[in-house]
Amino acid sequence: MSQDQARAGGLFITFEGIDGSGKSTQSRRLADSLRAKGRDVVLTREPGGSPGAEEIRALVLEGDPDRWSAETEILLFTAARRDHLERTILPALAAGKVVICDRFADSTRVYQGVSRGDLRGMVDQLHALMIGREPDLTLLIDMDPDTGHTRALARKGHEERFEDFGPDLQRRMRAAFLGLAQEFPARVRVIDGNRGIDEVAADVGATVHEALA
Repeated sequence: MSQDQARAGGLFITFEGIDGSGKSTQSRRLADSLRAKGRDVVLTREPGGSPGAEEIRALVLEGDPDRWSAETEILLFTAARRDHLERTILPALAAGKVVICDRFADSTRVYQGVSRGDLRGMVDQLHALMIGREPDLTLLIDMDPDTGHTRALARKGHEERFEDFGPDLQRRMRAAFLGLAQEFPARVRVIDGNRGIDEVAADVGATVHEALA
């Protein structure tokens, strides 16, 4: 994609990875770097990123780990994503902006579609029906599951419902994310997250620069 094409039609970049992988930090670092270079950037997240989606975020990320079934979670996440897409992502892309999103549909494919039940087909059907949009580039921050789980539990805040499922879920999620990288090699790039923040950021920056070139 040329720089003129990126400006004209925008560029949709997502960060994925297990809890504690550092993807949120790297998404902020990338947004700051691109803004410093004169890019118009929208930094957002899922679930959330629009007023309605943020309300759904509170429903799905807080409370008892068994609060919702996997099927109900898929519906809630899809509803949040649809609102996010309509109100934040698509308008920004139409304006030629770079949209950087901390998690998107790949997280639903992994969390609800693989790690919490064999529901990938349901996830993909709802995605095709209600979302119909994939990122232009997905940066998968790959992290040792035990390290990621320890980091996730050390964070302050109350959005701990999925972290409470334990380290075994983290290991299954990592395998599923790496499987998505093989399934979608044209858009998913795996970045080694088991290094210092600056080293990871350098790899992220080089990968994005290639996509913008």
